[in-house]
Amino acid sequence: MGFHSARQVEALNQSLADLSGDIGVSFEFFPPNSEGMENTLWQSIERLKVLEPKFVSVTYGANSGTRDRTHKVIKDIKERTGLIAAPHLTCIDASRDELRTIARDYWNSGIRHIVALRGDLPQGVDKPEMYATDLVALLKAEADFDISVAAYPEVHPEARSAQSDLLNLKRKIDAGANRAITQFFFDVETYLRFRDRCAAIGIDAEIVPGILPVSNYQTLAKFAGFTNVKVPRWMHQRFEGLDNDQMTRNLVGASIAIDQVRVLSQEGVKDFHFYTLNRSELTYAICHTLGVRPKG
Repeated sequence: MGFHSARQVEALNQSLADLSGDIGVSFEFFPPNSEGMENTLWQSIERLKVLEPKFVSVTYGANSGTRDRTHKVIKDIKERTGLIAAPHLTCIDASRDELRTIARDYWNSGIRHIVALRGDLPQGVDKPEMYATDLVALLKAEADFDISVAAYPEVHPEARSAQSDLLNLKRKIDAGANRAITQFFFDVETYLRFRDRCAAIGIDAEIVPGILPVSNYQTLAKFAGFTNVKVPRWMHQRFEGLDNDQMTRNLVGASIAIDQVRVLSQEGVKDFHFYTLNRSELTYAICHTLGVRPKG
């Protein structure tokens, strides 16, 4: 490493050290479908709650069974931990009246933050009756929810173009959303360019980067294929030969995510949303590096 490169690394590390607790984090979980997965979920929540996240979110499926599990987990998190719990809510496979009923139930249960999404289309459905913009407007008409929506630095797979996707995000913000949380990404420059494009068309809401600490590269490669996320070639090289070595994969995944947040924090990013996959180890380590630690 040359002297100039060493100085750059030192500057990055020093900028992290100087943050002094200015970083905010949030965590995403998914509802468990077995007793073992439920135990893992609650172990992760207990481990991460001491970091005092701004909120924790729980994903939401299209079928009623998954929806019911989301409702239960959200209410349990609020009651058992006191954390701000934010359910995902989609407008696929639910009428406007059903969505209003769900929203009222959340509000009456003390839930004030919702992640509003269109949701994945069922097979054979070309065009939904509602989009995320409509859901944001419906929620805001029902109560003064704090609403997060999705953003796609590498463009939503169904979008006609990058510009139309960006304009759709602006419509969601204009309808009343408070912030956008991005799809996970690995090219930091892509996020920074996207943030600049958001500002250029008048989106003044915070664009929170979604960070996915990778522990299983093969699963990531499959998932990235249908979410339009570019996986850099260097990532493939880093994980090569580690299919049967979970411990080393974890170390590599944490290193990649730490590099991401180091650069983003130096670029002025103050809030990060972590896709935990219901595991706490990597996320906790990354937060520690960011200076997000238990108080006292």
